[in-house]
Amino acid sequence: MTPEIILASGSESRRKVLAAAGVEARTVKPNVDEDALKAGFRLEGLPVREQAMRLAEMKATKVSAREPGLVIGGDQMLALGDEAFDKPADLEGAKAHLRRMSGQTHTLETAIVICENGVPVWRHLARPKLTMRPLTESFIQQYVARVGEPLLSTVGAYQLEGLGAQLFTRIEGDFFSILGLPLLPLLDYLRTRGVLPA
Repeated sequence: MTPEIILASGSESRRKVLAAAGVEARTVKPNVDEDALKAGFRLEGLPVREQAMRLAEMKATKVSAREPGLVIGGDQMLALGDEAFDKPADLEGAKAHLRRMSGQTHTLETAIVICENGVPVWRHLARPKLTMRPLTESFIQQYVARVGEPLLSTVGAYQLEGLGAQLFTRIEGDFFSILGLPLLPLLDYLRTRGVLPA
């Protein structure tokens, strides 16, 4: 019997990426206190990529302990050097994010873990790098006013699939990982498990 695929996430972006690729997945929110976990990770001095991987694993493990099937947990954190960025709390925070990243290259630490019966069975970390052009203050003000509240749902205060494309001069990495889900390696794993046709 083919195992059910469960997405341990409240991310609409991840759900849409899976659905567009023809992968049927039931969504179950993991209900983990991400802020408290991140605060602990930062006190430990964990690298940003390790923080993302641990969060992805915790989400998948928590849901997998009570739901049969292949449970996908994902997390994405933005690293500017060693500094971790969280989703902005408000539009002023979004502007501050953009000012800080202006003219610099950052990494989106995009982690994905699959658990089965409460145990991790597969992990992947994608690390797309994005170089933001120098932004003028007037551009930042106009951009944030135009896009508005949706900026608060992303760690970088941008959505590359929309006006966010205007922020960058260079991108290294695949589009799906930038959206928060390393889709191609995930599909490959699901094919090896017989969940998707080979």
